[in-house]
Amino acid sequence: MRDPWQAQTNLQEDERHRMKIGIIGAGNMGSAFAKRLAAAGHEISITAQDPSHAEQAASAAGGNVRAVAHGQIAAGAELLIVATPYAAAAEALGAAGDVSGKTVIDISNPLSADFSGLTVGFTSSAAEEIQKAVPGARIVKAFNTVFAPVLASGPGATRVQVLFAGDDAAAKEAVRGVIESAGFEPVDAGPLSNARYLEPLGMLNIYLGFMAGRGTGIAPGWQSVG
Repeated sequence: MRDPWQAQTNLQEDERHRMKIGIIGAGNMGSAFAKRLAAAGHEISITAQDPSHAEQAASAAGGNVRAVAHGQIAAGAELLIVATPYAAAAEALGAAGDVSGKTVIDISNPLSADFSGLTVGFTSSAAEEIQKAVPGARIVKAFNTVFAPVLASGPGATRVQVLFAGDDAAAKEAVRGVIESAGFEPVDAGPLSNARYLEPLGMLNIYLGFMAGRGTGIAPGWQSVG
């Protein structure tokens, strides 16, 4: 017999994780986010420099996904995902509307033009530089170690870990909810300054996937031993 209390608890958990999410960028990652998060029950809006790309991504994702103008993406969104290259992230956020107080997920890795390394590191990170550019937003680093095919494919036999880092506790909790709702395992990686470690990990993942020939169906993870 179904437990009514458990059913109500599950419903409350679903409601807690259901959010209005705006995605900036409709490339591989932006499109994958739209598909995965719409399937998880979130209300998704997506924008892109070329409006037709946003419309295509929204149509392909199905579910409750709509394309909007870039300047309107922040309006009504509880959380924003910047799915652009690092070099374009600050400008994209600046053109998104009022992001004051918004939780913003930065997924970028500050790659050099030839993919040979990172352009930011040691004393800062892409996430910290974006936070400086938009001080009113609450930046959380996450998903920079997850390839688009892994993001889009849905939960599999192995629960992929997503490391996230930020300085605002409420923003981190919101991001944790998004990660869980998408079927991933959230791993709290500490303050935003720890993005200085997550971004080199993202670079290593890129090296293993592309240069070392392991493909894009991989993701790093930590496991308990002993």
